[in-house]
Amino acid sequence: MTESSLQNLMPGTQRNYLQERVVHGQPAAEVIVEETRKLGKSRVFITTSPSLSREDGLPRQVAQALGERFAGLYSGITAHSPRQCVIDGAAAAREANADIMVAIGGGSVIDATKVMLICLWHGLKDPSELDPYIGGLDADPSRWPADGASRVRMIAVPTMFSAAEFTWFAGVFNPNRHAKDAFAHPLIVPQVVVLDPAATLPTPLPILYATGMKAIDHAVERLCGLHVPPLAEAVSKEALRLLYTSLPQMGGPADNLGCRMSGQFGMWLSISGGTGGVPVGASHALGHVIGGYGVPHGETTGVCLPSVLRWNLSANSARQDATGEVIGVKGLALADAIETFVSKLGLPTRMRDVGIKREQFSEIATRTLHDWSSKTNPRPLTTESQVIEILDLAW
Repeated sequence: MTESSLQNLMPGTQRNYLQERVVHGQPAAEVIVEETRKLGKSRVFITTSPSLSREDGLPRQVAQALGERFAGLYSGITAHSPRQCVIDGAAAAREANADIMVAIGGGSVIDATKVMLICLWHGLKDPSELDPYIGGLDADPSRWPADGASRVRMIAVPTMFSAAEFTWFAGVFNPNRHAKDAFAHPLIVPQVVVLDPAATLPTPLPILYATGMKAIDHAVERLCGLHVPPLAEAVSKEALRLLYTSLPQMGGPADNLGCRMSGQFGMWLSISGGTGGVPVGASHALGHVIGGYGVPHGETTGVCLPSVLRWNLSANSARQDATGEVIGVKGLALADAIETFVSKLGLPTRMRDVGIKREQFSEIATRTLHDWSSKTNPRPLTTESQVIEILDLAW
């Protein structure tokens, strides 16, 4: 058999993560009570952000519903999941003798809680003690560790569309590097995910739009990859379709729980292509880096994705054409369509609009080349000058 014929077979591996259930379309508090009961947990510890911790917020509602099984709440998680938040939250959970964590919030809350699990497993009490656990992305996320049954796990209730609850890795901000470190382990993927569209209602619309764009980023970068197996292509196309139609309705006359459920389904599907080994690329890499310069995580897509698509066009024009057809765009106009869509949502589309300065380009380029997603861009991205070309397009 020739090498070209083997390539036509599209060799790959579909890995199913160690996530047991996704419960959707039901009230989160009721589901948490039932799921923790099924799991036999009696010390349920909740993590969330300051904005969600008010007395009438969902975390307090869940705490009240749990009754005597509620062990405590940590509400200090801020944007980009800083290391100190992770250490402080883990300390509070350890003090409460938690036997399961429930993360209620966006991607920062969920990622921080994932790494809190690592702290609980290994007794980490200082931010510097996280260093040996950076990485792990070369592990097999479908393989159950020998000591897995004894490890504290988590449940996630997302309030945005970042899709962090469906992955086995997390990004945590390291102030010493002014960038995020990646942590991965098969058991930090949430054991159960609860998709309650009502949980998105307190989220400000600009944040909901921005995280929805991040989910579109997941779908588009996978659809524009050079080798996309049928399952990954199918879920990514449907993700893009659902998000492209539901996001503009939110906040308008057509906004309802059904619309938000469509957004949650789109977000879920957007990340599912990754289980087939289909990677993302430079838009994600740049987004990770400029997030360290104060750009909100969701806003990075509108700034980065159109310019990355334009820069990649010589390598994947056919894939961009096929992706454009999903949203009714023909020819080579995918980047323009995405940029227009972002603008209509009221989100920024230029680096200068989010506070990035030209004199920072060289530093950003260096850091981007060290991000794992830069290694899997459809057009090889290997030099600082190439990254700066993208930054110039996005300026």
